[in-house]
Amino acid sequence: MLNGVYETDFLGFSYGYRPSKGPHNALDALYTGLLTRKVNWVLDGDISSFFDGLDHEWLLQFIEHRVADQRVVRLIRKWLNAGVLEQGQWSCSDEGTPQGGSASPLLANIYLHYVFDLWVQHWRKTKAKGDMIVVRWADDFVVGFQHRAEAEQFHQELAERFAKFKLKLHPEKTRLIEFGSFAARNRKQRGQGKPETFNFLGFTHSCGRKRSNGMFTVIRRTVVKRRRTKLSELKKELRKRLHQPVPQVGQWLRAVVAGHNRYYGVPTNLQSLYSFRFNVGRLWYCSLRRRSQRKRLNWERMRRLLNLWLPWPRVHHPYPLRRFGVIT
Repeated sequence: MLNGVYETDFLGFSYGYRPSKGPHNALDALYTGLLTRKVNWVLDGDISSFFDGLDHEWLLQFIEHRVADQRVVRLIRKWLNAGVLEQGQWSCSDEGTPQGGSASPLLANIYLHYVFDLWVQHWRKTKAKGDMIVVRWADDFVVGFQHRAEAEQFHQELAERFAKFKLKLHPEKTRLIEFGSFAARNRKQRGQGKPETFNFLGFTHSCGRKRSNGMFTVIRRTVVKRRRTKLSELKKELRKRLHQPVPQVGQWLRAVVAGHNRYYGVPTNLQSLYSFRFNVGRLWYCSLRRRSQRKRLNWERMRRLLNLWLPWPRVHHPYPLRRFGVIT
């Protein structure tokens, strides 16, 4: 019921945990904004301990602003105060929402709708003189600016805004960087090297040039830390499946690699996908070699197993300008 009520209120640049909107819709919007708007500075923001720091009283005030039925408000208050059961131990907190709860994503969106979205929309209309883009996914957001002075002013005022509602920007993950079509030239003139990169929804965004005409483009690659973490998890799981039949392990690895390719299969990211597939094959090879001290398995036979079970990388998503233009 609440989803139906608030879906009419949420703004267009909010993509997290909403029906018919996924992470690639947010990535498409960000890519399109960086290419079609005059963006020279990017504020890559993250809220520190967001789900653990939601203030219950503020949240209930926001809900009462839209929901008049006190029975619903009372039910949400009871749900917030119910606590969390972890490993048989019950704990109660006066703030925050339990991650993994069915209503937590919606309540988080409601909180940020009033604290961030409406405020940003008003700020863009009243204080921004140049172009400005906004994309938010839950507590991760990216804001692009044409002018540096406006970006610094927004950063300062946003920190004050969050402090009012008992939120805090993550000091390490929140950065203001120079990014855009002129970033490389300007930084080279100042002797500062290549433009910095930022991470959003599992992709590292960096400045680049098209091979065909040399025009500015945004290059998206899999975040290296995420890829290493995934491979580390696969290595542990392969040890548990050490004595399972090869076809059974092959079917499981096929599903893992296919799922990885479907999410990260965007243009300009094929190199990362090939690297992931190669490393999965290497881990499987080492696991199979541990099954026997004779080590009869060679790379020629292993290559046939990889070609049989592991799908080859391919681009699953079109260029964002095409899909974003069709959807919007």
